[in-house]
Amino acid sequence: MERQSVVVPAATATSAVAVHRSLGRRGIPTIAVSESDDVPSFSTRYCEETVSVPSPSDDLSGYREALLSLAKRPDVRTIVPLRESDIFVLSKYRDAFAEHIATPWPPFETLRTVHDRERLFDEARAAGVPVPETDLFDDVDDWQRELVIKPRFAFAAGDYLPDRDDEEILDIGSTRFLSPDDDPDLDDIRSSFDYTPHVQQYVRGTEYSVGVLYDAGEPVVSAHKRIIRGVKYYCGPSVCHEQVDSPELEETVRTLLEQLDWHGPADVDIIRDGETGEFKLLEINPRFWATVANEIHAGFDFPYYYWCLAGNDTDFTAPDRGTGNQSHYLMGELSHLQSVLTTDHPLSERPSLLGTSWEQLRSLASQPRFDLFALDDPRPFVHDVVDNVR
Repeated sequence: MERQSVVVPAATATSAVAVHRSLGRRGIPTIAVSESDDVPSFSTRYCEETVSVPSPSDDLSGYREALLSLAKRPDVRTIVPLRESDIFVLSKYRDAFAEHIATPWPPFETLRTVHDRERLFDEARAAGVPVPETDLFDDVDDWQRELVIKPRFAFAAGDYLPDRDDEEILDIGSTRFLSPDDDPDLDDIRSSFDYTPHVQQYVRGTEYSVGVLYDAGEPVVSAHKRIIRGVKYYCGPSVCHEQVDSPELEETVRTLLEQLDWHGPADVDIIRDGETGEFKLLEINPRFWATVANEIHAGFDFPYYYWCLAGNDTDFTAPDRGTGNQSHYLMGELSHLQSVLTTDHPLSERPSLLGTSWEQLRSLASQPRFDLFALDDPRPFVHDVVDNVR
């Protein structure tokens, strides 16, 4: 039997459903896997099969064995990493998966560097890629600045820290913003982390995301987008995003990923410093990203390109990077509006409700493209709405 099927873990509703739709519309079978039977990707018309698996947060070894069992099936070509736990398992046990399926994702040592921002920023500096001013919590002397206390790790597993069980999954902790007028309880903040967190100088500027697919350090395809609105008015995952084309942004990302000898998909988050104009690295998501539907709308069919790469075929033609193509995550747009109504932030001025509402309506009317809502496949959107209301 020819290996055609792709295993798609149920991550965010937008990313998982986008992958199913991308491949399913091309006649490529997809298998949805989740620890819950109640996820939007189980309801898309483009999913051919659903499989229940253990939760990676509760039983990482059981999750690994479930994915390996699927990999051994003669019809499965590869697995798509959509969550940090997905790429952790796939990368750590890459050799075991490689006995059965294509493994277009990074080796474990590279993943460890990307998950640990201390190591990642060292690599960025070595490549000449700017990063925000960042210190370990215990090394900070001056707290009277605009600061962000944030997790050092994008994903914290015992493998990354001494004196921990290898497959212990740790709570990475929560981001906290401090203004120069704050009098923070440093002991309380420090105790809320299982490790020493980062303290970063707050950078005001425009955020960008570069989605890529690399083959052994060589770029296969990349697409750029600007973040217009986040789930909160001051930050958070993107809920409105616009395709852009920036040679300087491309060069920054390419320099970094060549330094890492990257392989597979990644989402590189960059901020353009409003004071200096520099593109500064924020993080790398070593997997497919929640907003991949935006690239698909713009003609960059990343899930299909990934399927081709898994079949050793990179002889496809991606479109030229255009500008102006926007898409929206509708429930996220509501969350953004809710934050304007209800939330104060120590470093960001709350925008006007009228101005925010107008901008949302204007962009929705002029750019009616959506990360999840689709007329030919409405059930995942309805499912997501019910989940959010619940």
